[in-house]
Amino acid sequence: MHAAGERALDLTSMQANSAHANIRCEPTMATSAEMMQLHVRVIALENLVIALLSEATERQLDLARGMASYIAPRPDATQHPLTKKAAAQIQHFVDRSTHFRPL
Repeated sequence: MHAAGERALDLTSMQANSAHANIRCEPTMATSAEMMQLHVRVIALENLVIALLSEATERQLDLARGMASYIAPRPDATQHPLTKKAAAQIQHFVDRSTHFRPL
């Protein structure tokens, strides 16, 4: 890229970074319909993950089990209840997938 193009790209990046720094997002309450749609999507994704895990190799299942340790807090941080639940949920998905594994 030539010098003028590089300067334009740098200017665009600076403007984008500046714009993001000034954006403030106010939390909003999700509507009941939005929450229902989110719930449906989570159920669908959970079942899709279980279906994919049911065809996984032992190595892939071990990898999935190992992911629970990646979402654990740092050694110097306080354990958060949601982190514990998320780690347990990964193991639950792997366990549930064994019911659908081919014999």
